[in-house]
Amino acid sequence: MTRSFRTAAVVGAGTIGLSWTALFAAHGLTVRVSDPRGDLAEAVAEALEQYAPHLAARGLDVTGLADRVHIAADVTDAVRDADVVQENGPERADFKKDLFAALAREAPAHALLLSSSSAIPATAFTGGLADEDAARVLIGHPFNPPHLLPLVEVVPGERTAEDAVQAAVDFYTSVGPTPVVERKEIPGFVGNRLQNALSREAVHLVEQGVVSPEDLDKVVTHSLGLRWATVGPFLGAHLGGGPGGYRHLVEHIGPSMRQLTGAGLGTPSLNEDRQERLVEAVEKAYGSSTYPELTGARDRRQLAVLAALDSADKEEN
Repeated sequence: MTRSFRTAAVVGAGTIGLSWTALFAAHGLTVRVSDPRGDLAEAVAEALEQYAPHLAARGLDVTGLADRVHIAADVTDAVRDADVVQENGPERADFKKDLFAALAREAPAHALLLSSSSAIPATAFTGGLADEDAARVLIGHPFNPPHLLPLVEVVPGERTAEDAVQAAVDFYTSVGPTPVVERKEIPGFVGNRLQNALSREAVHLVEQGVVSPEDLDKVVTHSLGLRWATVGPFLGAHLGGGPGGYRHLVEHIGPSMRQLTGAGLGTPSLNEDRQERLVEAVEKAYGSSTYPELTGARDRRQLAVLAALDSADKEEN
């Protein structure tokens, strides 16, 4: 039976938690937010004001958005009536172990307990939970900012129940994202492992003086980024093989590409001096702009890409 989601608790109101808050409220949920930060009410109000135009651009009705969001006195207050809890706390297994013990104790027995963890699998912090509580805990890892980027990695733990996995898929689908279920726990999951592999090589290329940080970003945004916004690595490679597809690519280009492995893809050393030089190079490239300026430009471009993809999908259908 499909579950009904009317009330969401957002535990942890950093960048990710605030973005989740706006998205959930824009889809009509009552949202209760908890965080020990002293400026919680101000941060929530500012985020809702900032994100409302983004959500409206995605076709959502943001009328009365703030009326659906409530500041909770503490975690217990936040989760007391929740149908779903989205945790966004520090990336530490010991912290999450204590927090999820509290969530399991205080939230209603039917509530899904989801973590935005970027790298720590659910099994790493649910060992002390009773089976019936561990059964409703799983990872729901978004990409920043989740109110715009569609992907959510749904990763069950060793004791997560299958009906909780399906409920998580149903929940995320109901509030807009595209959930992908990953059937094996691995640190970093899929998205961040891919991102980390590219980042390692990017750092290596800059560290070796092959390219500057800003020009490396141009290489990605003017080639791989555009390609991967429409097709993933495997479909891109399949199409790269022409009519012969992936098989042709592997047979004819594979040998030369394998030479890259022998040539040594980068493993940046990043000792203290080199790391400082890298940080200074990135600051030189982008430090003249403020964080709001940079995120504003990013969000406008992401909205434009999403709008173009929506238009293309409508034409195809």
